[in-house]
Amino acid sequence: MSAPGTLPRIATLMGSGELSPTMVKVHRQILERLGPRPVPSLFLGTPFGFQENARELGQRAVTYFSESLQTPLDVAAGEEGDDTLTSQLRRSRYVFSGPGSPTYALRRWEGTAVPQLLREKLAGGGAVTFASAAALTLGSHTVPVYEIYKVGAEPHWLPGLGVLGAAGLEVAVIPHYNNAEGGTHDTHFCYLGERRLAAMEELLPAETFVLGVDEHTALVIDLDERSVEVHGLGVVTVRKDGRSVTFETGSRLSLDTLIAAAFDHGSGRVAALPQAASPPDLPYAAGSASPLFDLIHEREAEFDRAVGGGDARGAAGAALTLEQELHEWSTDVPGQDELTRARASIRAMVGRLGELAVGGLRDPREVLGPFVELLIEQRRRARDERRFSDADQLRDAVSALGVELRDGPEGTEWHLTALAPDSGGEGRE
Repeated sequence: MSAPGTLPRIATLMGSGELSPTMVKVHRQILERLGPRPVPSLFLGTPFGFQENARELGQRAVTYFSESLQTPLDVAAGEEGDDTLTSQLRRSRYVFSGPGSPTYALRRWEGTAVPQLLREKLAGGGAVTFASAAALTLGSHTVPVYEIYKVGAEPHWLPGLGVLGAAGLEVAVIPHYNNAEGGTHDTHFCYLGERRLAAMEELLPAETFVLGVDEHTALVIDLDERSVEVHGLGVVTVRKDGRSVTFETGSRLSLDTLIAAAFDHGSGRVAALPQAASPPDLPYAAGSASPLFDLIHEREAEFDRAVGGGDARGAAGAALTLEQELHEWSTDVPGQDELTRARASIRAMVGRLGELAVGGLRDPREVLGPFVELLIEQRRRARDERRFSDADQLRDAVSALGVELRDGPEGTEWHLTALAPDSGGEGRE
C-alpha cells in the first residue's frame, strides 16, 4: 500500500482496446485510486504523431475519457522536448498513450526528458497506462514492428525506454500477443509469428524475458504492493527461451511470482532470479544515483509550493536557483539524461510563469465563489417554488462559468471543471 497522503504507483500494459468498452473498468479503477476528481490526466499521442489524422485520433481519446470515464483528458502540447509538455507530464497523475509506431515514438522521445519523467512518475507516485505501440516501448527492449513485418528488416530489437525497471522488470513487452488476423499466415506476437519471435529471443540478455499481453487485455502492476492483476478478455504470457506460462483474466499474484515464472525450468521449483530482475530501492528520485536529480526535484517542489501559495517571487526564485545550480554542475554533469532533465525543468518553470503572468496566481475559486453561491441560492429558491425552467437556466449559467453542480442529500456542492494551474484539487466542498 502507498503511504497516507501519497499517490499509488501503477503501471498498466494494455494489449489493445484502450479506447473500447472492454477497458473502461480498468481505466476507472486506476483513476479512482489517484485522489480527488478531476484527476489531472494527459494523453501522449506521439506514437501516431506522424499520421495525417493525428488530431482526430487525439480527439477520440478525449471523447472516450469524457463520455465513458467522466474525466477531462489533456492532449500533450508542443514538441516532445517542449517545456509545456514537461510541465504537463509533471502535473499529471495519469499518463496515457496508445497505438502507432513504437519506432517513431522512440525516435521522438530520444534525447528529451520524457523517458525520465515517466520513470519519475512510477517512482514518485502516479499512473502510466500504455497500450499497443506505446506499451512496446516501456521495457528494456522494443520490437520494431513495422520495420520487420511491413518492410522486411531482419528480426532485431531496439533499446526500450526501460520505464518498467522501476518495477524490477527486465522485459520486452509484446502487445497484440494473440493476434490472429493474418488468417493463412502467423501474426501472433504483434505480427512477428513464432519463427521470428524464436529468433529474436536468442538475442535477448539472459536476465530478460518476454511479457506478452493479449488484445483487449490489461496487466495492472501495483509497484507499492508489488502485485499484478490481469483484466479483460485474454491472458498475459511470460515467455523465456520458448517456454510460456500464462495468467488468465482475474488472476492476482505477486510481481515476484510473475518474474519467477520466466525462470522456472520445470523442475518443480523456481530457479534463482537474476540480479537485474530484483526490484530497485526507489525513493522519490528514480533511484537518485545522481545528486543533480535530487536538486531538480527539490527546486520543482519549491516552485510548486510557491505557485500553490500565490508566491510569484518564490516561484521565480526556484527557477533561478536551479539555473544557477545547473551552471555550477556544468563541468561535471553525470550524464546527458540529467542535463536534459534539468534544462527541461527550467524551461517548464519559465513557461508556467508566463502562463501565470497572464492568468494570475489567485485561486479562481476565491473569485467565483460569491457569484456561484448566489446562483446556487437562487436556483434553490426556484426549485422550492417549482420554477424548474428557471432552475435549469441557473444551472446552465453556473456551467458556463466552468462549474459543475452536484446535488446531494445535504445540499448542493460545486466543483470547478476547469482548474487554474496547480489549484491542486476539486472545488469547494
